[in-house]
Amino acid sequence: MKKFVITIAREYGSGGKQIGKLLAKELGVGYYDRELLRMASDDSGINESLFANADEKFKRTLLFKTARGAYTGELIPPDKGEFTSNENLFNFQARVIRRLAESESCIIIGRCADYILRDMEHVVRIYVHAPFEHCVNESMRIHPQMTREEVTRYITKIDKERALYYKYFTGLDWKNADNYDLCLNSKELGWEKCVSLVKAYLEIKLS
Repeated sequence: MKKFVITIAREYGSGGKQIGKLLAKELGVGYYDRELLRMASDDSGINESLFANADEKFKRTLLFKTARGAYTGELIPPDKGEFTSNENLFNFQARVIRRLAESESCIIIGRCADYILRDMEHVVRIYVHAPFEHCVNESMRIHPQMTREEVTRYITKIDKERALYYKYFTGLDWKNADNYDLCLNSKELGWEKCVSLVKAYLEIKLS
């Protein structure tokens, strides 16, 4: 099979990460999620903890930020005060994502990868979703210590942060189907059928 990249955006509790891991295993390719923070740290020389901490702090302040506009890929040099800004940390992650897409077949989770790689023909962009109640039920299995009300609030918070993060760095609506090649309802299909559908689409696209 030709070189390919599959990006996966997902609602919390929909199983997007699990589908990504299954795809990586069946296709025999790399799987990248939070590993991207370490790789961006190695690339930039900026401590990995700064990437992780900035990521979480930034999400908490997104409600008070206006969209910065589309990602351009420009990096701020080390001698500038904004070198460790949220925008520049994102740009380093984006550079790592583009290098991966240029060098190997892989699965990339989140991080606006679908937008960052929008100009590459060998990329398949996936959005995994499910009815809210299904996401709550699935999340309660992962977090048995949490009440249903707590899980409901948590999912709402995470998905809102993801939508705002995507809007800030791309200027687009995270849930808009126009951003993706395939939108998969994981409740209706289940993880295995989602994997089969993505593999079938990939073969058709690359043939």
